[in-house]
Amino acid sequence: MLRLGIDIDGTVTDPKTFVPYLNKSFNRNLNFEDLNQYDLTKVLNITDVDFWNWMNEFEPIIYKEAPLANHAKIVLDEWKTEHQLLFISARRKHLLDITYNWFKEKDLFYHHIELIGSHDKLEAVKSHEISIFFEDKHDNACMISEEHDIPVILFNTPYNQDPIPKGVIRVNDWLEAKQWVNGWYDKKVL
Repeated sequence: MLRLGIDIDGTVTDPKTFVPYLNKSFNRNLNFEDLNQYDLTKVLNITDVDFWNWMNEFEPIIYKEAPLANHAKIVLDEWKTEHQLLFISARRKHLLDITYNWFKEKDLFYHHIELIGSHDKLEAVKSHEISIFFEDKHDNACMISEEHDIPVILFNTPYNQDPIPKGVIRVNDWLEAKQWVNGWYDKKVL
């Protein structure tokens, strides 16, 4: 049984989730492909203060309404009896009830949910003895893979196109992630 560490936003939720909220709030006409940096202050050309004021207002709404990423539920439902599903997110802790409610509404199983309020997931990965991590943020994927010597599945987005080290595996969706994990796990078990 693998201990799967899984980011939530942009990984289990559709990475395009933020686009309509950004367009409406900032009077923009952005496409998902325009989000070519993880740091939205650079994409929107706004200050950190303006961004966090916006996040404080819209983050709960966005997380409550976020759609699932393609094939996420199908794959995670298959894995829920085979592996431990440990969701580790940079979401801030005050969003825990919204997060639990979202999982319930989406009928998405979990063994554990942890909101760490920071993008530094290294300690959580270590303390939960994660076997494979699933992420959309490039630098997180690289740090986790290199620090803990585990594979990290990086979900392909416009904002994570920098080169990746050997331990980071780029996939386009959950079906590709499943295929890679199943092949890797079969080799380890044999």
